[in-house]
Amino acid sequence: MDTGTIAIIVIIVVLLIIILSAAIKVFPEYQRGVIFRLGRINPPKGPGIFLIIPIVDRVVRVDLRTITMDVPAQEVITKDNVPVKVNAVAYFRVIDPTKAVIQVQNYVVATSQIAQTTLRSVLGQSDLDHLLTERDKLNTRLQEIIDEQTDPWGVKVSIVEIKDVEIPAGMQRAMARQAEAERERRAKVIAAEGEYQASEKLEQAAVVLSRTPAAIQLRYLQTLAEIATEKNSTTIFPIPIELVEPFLRKRGEGA
Repeated sequence: MDTGTIAIIVIIVVLLIIILSAAIKVFPEYQRGVIFRLGRINPPKGPGIFLIIPIVDRVVRVDLRTITMDVPAQEVITKDNVPVKVNAVAYFRVIDPTKAVIQVQNYVVATSQIAQTTLRSVLGQSDLDHLLTERDKLNTRLQEIIDEQTDPWGVKVSIVEIKDVEIPAGMQRAMARQAEAERERRAKVIAAEGEYQASEKLEQAAVVLSRTPAAIQLRYLQTLAEIATEKNSTTIFPIPIELVEPFLRKRGEGA
């Protein structure tokens, strides 16, 4: 075998190796290959090993794993005209690789832009109190709106969470004063309710004592004992006529 023949065989073997390496594709479980054959879309391939036609076929890799995307902080004017800065995080993944490739140029960038505009729109329709106390409802609404808009791209948005709400310093001080005033109001209400309940009990006690004169006398004597114990001093205490009335009655009968 001459040198020219050997060279041709070597070239053919090298070409075959190059063609086979270009034709054989191996994709992991979380990836799919969208095949374009002469510009026309074919069903996605993968996972595992599959063959394509070199030069004729073009493969686009699509990752099916969940993507965590930070939504940049957005300047929002709430419904009650309070300027706030809000950022969020969104979790989404591709459920239809074909749509993700042919329906949008870059589904990650497109989803990010949709998330930013939706965040400004939804939060701009809510007042500050609603934004601070009902985040779960706002998160659910954001997720539904963004998912609906990305559905034609084969993208499923599973979670949207508001991370941080930055409030102006002046508004923070006003909220602190409001919270302090609310605590004072509750304390006064509780004290008033306690006095009202105590007055009801005193009224009931007065009714009971008024029915039994002897009970009033016992209460009178008990009060005298308490004063004598607590204060080491002379106390002038008027004696009710009910205490001496029995003695006056006996004296009158004896006369």
